[in-house]
Amino acid sequence: MNLTPDEINLLCVYDTTGRTALIDDLCNATIDFEDPELLEIARGALDKLRDMTDAEFAAVDLIPYDFEDGEGEV
Repeated sequence: MNLTPDEINLLCVYDTTGRTALIDDLCNATIDFEDPELLEIARGALDKLRDMTDAEFAAVDLIPYDFEDGEGEV
């Protein structure tokens, strides 16, 4: 299950030490999201995080995506 660049950038703002911690942080944060697009990105990321195993999560490179360069690092 591939995370989009927008989802990865959003996830990098929260606790990425583990899948469960990240899900908890993002769930708590979405309560305050007022932007519908941001909420949609967060919900998509949460669905993907819930569907993956801890081992799959450990293999995900959570490096912010630089949209200008098209690279996975800022």
